[in-house]
Amino acid sequence: MSEKPKEEKKERIAETGGNGGNGKKELTRRKFLGNVAAGSAAAALVPRHVLGRGFTPPSDLLNIAGVGIGGMGRQNLINLSSQNIVALCDVDWGYADKGFERLDTDIQRLRDRLANPSAPPPPGQSQAPFDPVKAKARLDSMIRLKNEHVPKAKRYKDYRGMLEKQKDIDAVLVATADHMHAPIALAAMELHKHVYVQKPLTWSVEEARKMARAAKETRVATQMGNQGHSLDDARLTVEYVWAGAIGEVREIHIWTNRPLGFWPQGIPRPEALKEPADKLRWNGQGVNERLAAAMAGNYPVPDTLSWNLFLGAAAPNIDYHPIYHPFNWRGWVDWGVGAIGDMGAHLIDHSMWALNLGMPTSVETISTPFNGASYPHATMTFYEFPARGPLPPVKLTWYDGGLKPNKPEELGDEELSQEGGALLIGSKGKLLHETYGAHPRLLPKSLSDSFGKPPQKLPRIPGEAHEMNWVDACKGKTEASCPFEYAARLTEVMLLGVVALKAGKKIYYDGSNMRVTNLPQANDYLRREYRQGWSV
Repeated sequence: MSEKPKEEKKERIAETGGNGGNGKKELTRRKFLGNVAAGSAAAALVPRHVLGRGFTPPSDLLNIAGVGIGGMGRQNLINLSSQNIVALCDVDWGYADKGFERLDTDIQRLRDRLANPSAPPPPGQSQAPFDPVKAKARLDSMIRLKNEHVPKAKRYKDYRGMLEKQKDIDAVLVATADHMHAPIALAAMELHKHVYVQKPLTWSVEEARKMARAAKETRVATQMGNQGHSLDDARLTVEYVWAGAIGEVREIHIWTNRPLGFWPQGIPRPEALKEPADKLRWNGQGVNERLAAAMAGNYPVPDTLSWNLFLGAAAPNIDYHPIYHPFNWRGWVDWGVGAIGDMGAHLIDHSMWALNLGMPTSVETISTPFNGASYPHATMTFYEFPARGPLPPVKLTWYDGGLKPNKPEELGDEELSQEGGALLIGSKGKLLHETYGAHPRLLPKSLSDSFGKPPQKLPRIPGEAHEMNWVDACKGKTEASCPFEYAARLTEVMLLGVVALKAGKKIYYDGSNMRVTNLPQANDYLRREYRQGWSV
C-alpha cells in the first residue's frame, strides 16, 4: 500500500475524524468492535492473508482516547501504543507535555541499559531483574508513542467535548484524579465505548455500583488498572490458597508504606492566620495553624491548567494551590481516597480473589489525627467478613503510613517488606506475598519444600500485559483480567475503610442493600452530590 504525504494524511485525519473519509468502512469497523464485546463478531472483515504478511488490518487496531495522561496515564499509553491513539485529553497540558518531553530521556536511559544489561540500575530505578526482551519491547513502545501518536492525536481539555466531537473513538483510558473516574467512564460507556480505568475504580461506593451496572448493561470491555491482577505471581498466590496449601484462612494482615515519601497526608488546608502568631500557643493546634499559614499564599492558576475542569463533577469549589495539583490530590478528601484507595487495589486484591470474600459485615478504622480535609498520616482498618459456604469467617487488618503487623516467627532474621505485602494465616501454615501479589511463598520453609507448586487453575496473561489484555477483550479475543464486575466489589471493600474513617466509629454493613445499619449518618459517606451541570 502506498503512503500519502504526512501533511496530506494529517489533513484527512483532521477532516474525517480518522476514518479516511470512508464512512462505510468506519461503520463496519465500529460495528465489529461493538459486537465482539457483546459476544458476536462481524462477518465482513478482510482476512490477514489477503492483505499480505506483516500488514495489520485496520480492523485489528483499536482507536483509543486517553483522559488524564500526565501521570500513570502516560505509562498506560506507552503500553497501548501498538493501537491507534487518536485523542488525548488533560485539564493541564503543561504538566502532561512535561511527561511526553521526558520520553527522550527515558528512551536514551533504556537504550543505555540495553547496551549494558549487566550494569546495576541507577538509583531510583527498579531493582527488579532486568529482562532485555521486555525492555526492548518497552523501548519500541515509547518510541512509537513519541513519534507516531503524540504528534497526530487530537487534543482536548474537556472529555465531554472530546466524546461529543470525535466519533472515531472505540475505547477510552481514564487515568485522572480519583474523583473523576466514574463520571468519565460512565459517559464513555453510555456511548458504548470500552473503558480502562485506573485504580481505584471510583471515589465513592455508590459510583462503584453504578460502574458495575453500566458495564453489565452496555456489555463493553472493561478493566481496572491494578496491573498486578495480570501477573503470573499474583495468579500463583491465588492457586496456593485454592490448593489448600495453608488450610483454612481466618486471619489476614495487609500493609503498605504509602503515603510515606510519596504524597503528603495529615496536613491542614492552607489558610492565613486568623490571629497574630504571637498569640498562638506552641501546642498541637497552634502548630497546625502555623503550618496552614506557612502554606497559604496567592498562587495563580497556571496558564495551562483549567482548574474548574480539575474540580470536575463533585469537588467543592476550593481555590487552586500547588499542594493539591499535580499528584498530591491523592491525600486530599475532595479528590482522592488516600493510601487504602491507592494501594488496596494492589494488595487486598489477591486475598479477596482467592477467598471470595464478598462484602464485610463490619469495618472499623483507627488513625492518627484526621482533620476531615487531608487523610491521616497512618491508619489501621479492621474488616470482618462472614463465612462463605464451606469457607470460614475472615478477619482482615489493613495497615498504612509505615504501620506493619507483627513479623511471623518463621521469617527468622528476615524482616517484612518495608514497601508492603500481605500475610495470610491458615490452619496449616502461612502465605506471604509482596505488593502486586509478587513473590508468593509458603511459611515455614518446610511447608514450601513439601508442598511444591500448586496446580495451575488460572490462565496466564500473555506477557503479563494488563493493558493489552484489555485491548484483546475489546476485540472479543479473550476476557478482561479485572473487569468492573470484580473491580467494583474490590473498590467497594477498599472504600468502606474510608467510610469507617469518616464515621469515626465501627460500622456494620449490609452489603446486599449498600447500607450502614448502625450509624445512619454514615450512609452519606457512601455517595456524594454532584455540582450543577454534572451528572453520573
